[in-house]
Amino acid sequence: MLADLPESSTDAETSVVRVLSYNIRSMRDDVAALARVIRACAPDVVCVQEAPRFFRWRKAAARLAREAELVYVTGGATASGPMILTSLRAHAERAEDVLLPRHRGLHQRGLATAVLRFGRARLGVVSCHLSIDADERYAQGRLLLERARGLGVPHAVVAGDLNDRPDGRTFGLLAGELQDGWAVSPWGREHTTRLGDPLQRIDAVFATPGVEVLGCGVPMGLRGVVESDLRAATDHLPVLAALRVPAA
Repeated sequence: MLADLPESSTDAETSVVRVLSYNIRSMRDDVAALARVIRACAPDVVCVQEAPRFFRWRKAAARLAREAELVYVTGGATASGPMILTSLRAHAERAEDVLLPRHRGLHQRGLATAVLRFGRARLGVVSCHLSIDADERYAQGRLLLERARGLGVPHAVVAGDLNDRPDGRTFGLLAGELQDGWAVSPWGREHTTRLGDPLQRIDAVFATPGVEVLGCGVPMGLRGVVESDLRAATDHLPVLAALRVPAA
């Protein structure tokens, strides 16, 4: 059994925040299995990619939040896929969805962003899903970093499906300014592609330098996270990180 990450906590100086990044393939698979995986990870924040974007997307987002025992904060169709859910522990100070410039013939991409408060700690959050085109992806990475800096808080987390590997140009751009959670404090499984597919780490959680990464990785083997649910839930594996965020 995989050792658990530190539990969520808050004291006068810091807050431990559990952040989950998960590409859910528009909830086209087994939603009950998806919700079980999320609940077993006990996240404070979920950065979703490929949230439903079309017919009755708000109803689908509300269903996922309800079944995962979380609340909807922002994103979905209004961010072209990225979405943010939180536990009741988080207080959302503000949220904004951002559409990114799009190359002709490629999918519209966007960012779901929020500033959350946990006790006296304030944390900026950006959920992203970057382009499959290398040049567009790199430009989006630069805009993503600008948006994270512009949240107006000293500590932030960026999480999502990068469509790039750690040796890629865009992944390297982000890792050059932010902490790559797995590289800093590896925990669990590294690769985030579907079980049985070629091993790749294309989903990640990054944090600004002032945040302490206590552990980060795919929660395979965590109590309550079973392989059959991971296979049934979606075509990506989730990334879970525990972060110690200093008080403001």
